[in-house]
Amino acid sequence: MPSDSPVDRLREIVENCDRIAAYTADMDFETYAGDMKTRDAVERCLARISEAACKIGSYIETRYPETDWAGARGVGNLLRHQYDGIEDLDIWNGVVTDVPRLRAAASSEIQRLISASESGGDGAGRG
Repeated sequence: MPSDSPVDRLREIVENCDRIAAYTADMDFETYAGDMKTRDAVERCLARISEAACKIGSYIETRYPETDWAGARGVGNLLRHQYDGIEDLDIWNGVVTDVPRLRAAASSEIQRLISASESGGDGAGRG
């Protein structure tokens, strides 16, 4: 059974951000838009990121306000319910701009939580 710990959820975010980076390496928008498999893979990773971000909770927004956590959570709904209205360019812009920021924040928070745990604090959402 998967863990619901913030560290595990943050690791899921980092892993899926890394997958997106690998899938889109050396691509520009035109190449991305013309590659159905890559678009599908990226959208699946974004859906997993969205679900993990939802399960982390809103405390993360106060720790990393420069990161679009609300957007990360909301993209899953768009992919599930408004998939026919999503523009490839919007996804691409998120891949280029938002995914690296999200990965950096998630990675920083993993380190913070691990350090807090090792020093005896729980670190979850406080301090």
